[in-house]
Amino acid sequence: MGTLSTFNFLTLNGFYKDAADGVSWHRHGGEESGFASEQMEGRKSILVFGRITYEQMAGWWPSPAALEAMPEVAKGMNESRKIVFSTTLESADWENTDLIKGDLIGEIKKLKADPDVQMTILGSGSLVAQLADAGLIDHYGIMIDPVALGGGKPLFSGMKSKLDLQLVDTRTFGSGVVLLNYVPVNA
Repeated sequence: MGTLSTFNFLTLNGFYKDAADGVSWHRHGGEESGFASEQMEGRKSILVFGRITYEQMAGWWPSPAALEAMPEVAKGMNESRKIVFSTTLESADWENTDLIKGDLIGEIKKLKADPDVQMTILGSGSLVAQLADAGLIDHYGIMIDPVALGGGKPLFSGMKSKLDLQLVDTRTFGSGVVLLNYVPVNA
């Protein structure tokens, strides 16, 4: 069976996006950028997005500014296969992107049936909540930034059931950002 992972930045008070859907509060320092570059090296994972995150990513990673600021990450993001789940998006023009308008749970189950498939959800809190409820996420990577916001969007907003996780690994960056890696307890 294939795997499905998530990777998200969170504030200390649990927001993955600020009130305007932005992530400018995340510390993208040298060490974190190096980590992101390492993660893209040799990656064969399919990147999975909801519409809002997809539109933000598609607006940034192909840009000259992204290619200059983080060339290795931009190259990896642009070359990776991508899937965007949306019922309202008309087209997905970022290279190597497939638009799926169908049943999220059913489509992910089909993809996971292939033992060689590795998928990573970036951002996309609504997808994370739905797929967590369905028990389809195998790994949760969460970078906690040492910042609290007055408002924003909680990552697991809309979940209907309890999610028990087991911490399997941590990494602390010099900026104070902490990476927490979890797997579901019942996995």
